[in-house]
Amino acid sequence: MEIKKLNDSTWQIDDGGVRFFLLAGEKRALLIDSGMTVQNADEIAAGLTGVPISLLTTHADPDHIGSAEKFDGFYMHPAEATNYYKSQRRKGTFTPVWDGEIIDLGGRELEIIHMPGHTPGSVTVLDRAGRAVYGGDPVQDGSIFMFGAQRELHAYVASIRRLESQSGRFDLIYPSHGTCPLTPDIIPALRIGAERILSGELRGNVVDFHGSRIRRIDAGAATFLCDADI
Repeated sequence: MEIKKLNDSTWQIDDGGVRFFLLAGEKRALLIDSGMTVQNADEIAAGLTGVPISLLTTHADPDHIGSAEKFDGFYMHPAEATNYYKSQRRKGTFTPVWDGEIIDLGGRELEIIHMPGHTPGSVTVLDRAGRAVYGGDPVQDGSIFMFGAQRELHAYVASIRRLESQSGRFDLIYPSHGTCPLTPDIIPALRIGAERILSGELRGNVVDFHGSRIRRIDAGAATFLCDADI
């Protein structure tokens, strides 16, 4: 595990192949995801800031909820509840957050952006004054998982198009995987790549992935791991 201080009130915590973030305001702080192998993200965050800490889960894949049950509760989009409670069989009480909702940390307003596609309830977080987007898997230059029942490439394209229309609101993107940070010019590149997959222009290769047959497609800006029969 490695902790990087991005500024006086923001930290990046690297946990193997995934990263999560702590954003502090004057009155409280928000932990965006809780790691994969670490089981004490609550203690790690408490050691970085003296204000009360809340947890937000960008989505419920296992590499993002490692310490979620250590918190009394957490923020999550309701569309992610099936993934969290049924697919992952995790426990805990969530407070729903919706697209456009503001979490005010005290002098620091964070806006929830719903990004369905990678999972139904995926969200990312816009630090309005800081002009930065934090967390989640849809915007990255690594491997974007798009195979399985909960993932849908048409929804992903719709989300990316919408984020692209808002790209004038932020200067940097801090994703959970891949290169960090990124600039907003990756967003149209991801959209174009995903659209080329949907049109059939990009096909990639069918490969074995941990016992599942998937289609691995290099779309330039990122690699999409899709259903084999896409």
